[in-house]
Amino acid sequence: MSKQTHAFQAEVAQLLHLVTHSLYSNQEIFLRELISNASDACDKLRFEALNNTALYEDAPELQVRLSFDKAAKTLHITDNGIGMTAQEAIDHLGTIAKSGTKDFVSKLSGDQKSDAQLIGQFGVGFYSGFIVADKITVETRRAGAAAAEGVRWISGGTGDFEVETITRNERGTSVILHLREEALEYANTWKLKEIVGKYSDHISLPILMEKEEWKDGELIDPSNEEAGRQPGGMVKTGEWETINKASALWTRPKKDISDEQYADFYKQISRDFEAPLTWTHNRVEGSTEYTQLLYIPSKAPQDLWNRDKKAGIKLYVKRVFIMDEAEALMPSYLRFVKGVVDSADLPLNVSRELLQESRDVKAIREGCTKRVLSMLEDLAKHDKAPEASAEVTDVLSEEDKAKLGQYSKFYAEFGAVLKEGLGEDFGNQARLSKLLRFASSTHDTVSVSFADYKARMKEGQDAIYYITADTLAAAKNSPQLEVFKKKGIEVLLMTDRVDEWALNFVHEFDGTPLQSVAKGAFDLGKLQDEEEKKAAEDAAETFKPVLAKLKEALKDKAEDVRVTSRLVDSPACLVVTDDGMSMQLARMLKQAGQSAPEVKPVLEVNPEHALVKKLDGSVHFHDLAHILFDQALLAEGGLPADPAAYVKRVNALLS
Repeated sequence: MSKQTHAFQAEVAQLLHLVTHSLYSNQEIFLRELISNASDACDKLRFEALNNTALYEDAPELQVRLSFDKAAKTLHITDNGIGMTAQEAIDHLGTIAKSGTKDFVSKLSGDQKSDAQLIGQFGVGFYSGFIVADKITVETRRAGAAAAEGVRWISGGTGDFEVETITRNERGTSVILHLREEALEYANTWKLKEIVGKYSDHISLPILMEKEEWKDGELIDPSNEEAGRQPGGMVKTGEWETINKASALWTRPKKDISDEQYADFYKQISRDFEAPLTWTHNRVEGSTEYTQLLYIPSKAPQDLWNRDKKAGIKLYVKRVFIMDEAEALMPSYLRFVKGVVDSADLPLNVSRELLQESRDVKAIREGCTKRVLSMLEDLAKHDKAPEASAEVTDVLSEEDKAKLGQYSKFYAEFGAVLKEGLGEDFGNQARLSKLLRFASSTHDTVSVSFADYKARMKEGQDAIYYITADTLAAAKNSPQLEVFKKKGIEVLLMTDRVDEWALNFVHEFDGTPLQSVAKGAFDLGKLQDEEEKKAAEDAAETFKPVLAKLKEALKDKAEDVRVTSRLVDSPACLVVTDDGMSMQLARMLKQAGQSAPEVKPVLEVNPEHALVKKLDGSVHFHDLAHILFDQALLAEGGLPADPAAYVKRVNALLS
């Protein structure tokens, strides 16, 4: 193939400008990213070679090599992994954040810390090389391909890149950074060793560098040794040494691993710049033996809600890498969990189909799920407010003090995803229910658990009351809450889009039923005294003629019209039957482009309200009836079917 020039996609120039100019406060991360890519390439070769050992060619020992030439201002990161074809080089190196570059660029803030997080989240680590280089050359050959099928890719990080065919005897990839003048500190053995020790010490294959030794300078005057020598310097010996531990972190005893090492390993496998919130490291023995090292991130990724994106943990079998996103080892609602599972029982040639059917895989999945839930339960148990008094915090261990407020941080990032488990994991539904948190009519913060609510229930209260809404403000100001506020009864406010779906699978907590305040007829049972019940019955009887006329006027909109005592200040509200789909869920389904049944709600009216009293005998009865319904619909978060007609009726009455 002759040399060809290709253009980057339009947004890439902005991204490369960001990488070059916004990350100098943390520029050394480029080496971590490129070494991680090299490690991934070796892992992929190891996996493909399970069925084709010829791919190893004459170099079965996988490794990464670092070298530099200070005079030429170059730094080389070379691996003997899977390598790339010409088309793969164009696809992988010429397209940045393939599925979401526009979204990525739209979120660029110019803030160094947040931009660094975005680099990790969008998987564009290769381009971090432009932090220190004004040109990058990549030379590569796919394992198993002929030497003449090598590829050279070159870019100056501007608007285009060149690709040409070369002869390359070695398989794998060399990334050659042409260092900027101000980045020549990275052409230094000690500096490179320091960075590798900090970020890449636990990569499970050797990272090699050529040894150096001190060589005295030449004599100034060969005939007179006393005249002294030229300054000496470090020279390369031609012998290569391993500069990292080259042992998988998860295989080492926990007592030998520091918190900093755990955090660094997480950053390596997740490409996250933030430290994890917590982690667990265990060796599981029994009918199925495996080691698990699982992390909970501190921040949600950009694509958390993309259920089509493959997510999962890394699977190894006897330290041999098998796959990067073993979805079968972790349920979908825990897709944010990162980590490694190394099994001693799975066959080395395990396939995705086998992963879905294997008894051992099922056992690993269940074990990992329970371990993650245990981590969350431990965080929740110690999630006291950070401003807790000294008397409270002083009795805690240092480990427990570190957990203060951590569950609240987790829940703010991942709570909505956790709720998916209520409908996906019936075996752990009770444990998940205890981990849920909500705001309530008495607590604005999302901190109230079902157990907290039960502990505060009024004497005679026999249900956990809740309301779902699009926003916290809509929930707090819903007319359905009026009588509950009057009587001092707490109501849980559920505002995540997943709540409506999730609550279809949970009907009680610890023996106490859950009751939506917007479903079914109103009945507070023992919390409503006999006088109130008698007054409600009398009002309903007196109001019968008006109810009949309302039912006729609204027969196309409302399934029924009835008197209620749940309202205090509002004239009317809408509810649905006990077994009916809520109006909010129906709206959500339609917004998502899915079919939803037409929901005809029940209109409940407050006979003590002035507007409702005006209905009887009014010449504008029909218009007032429709305004009453449409206003109740607006208060509930919906929109009138015919907004223009609603406005026309209101204007007519106002004039």
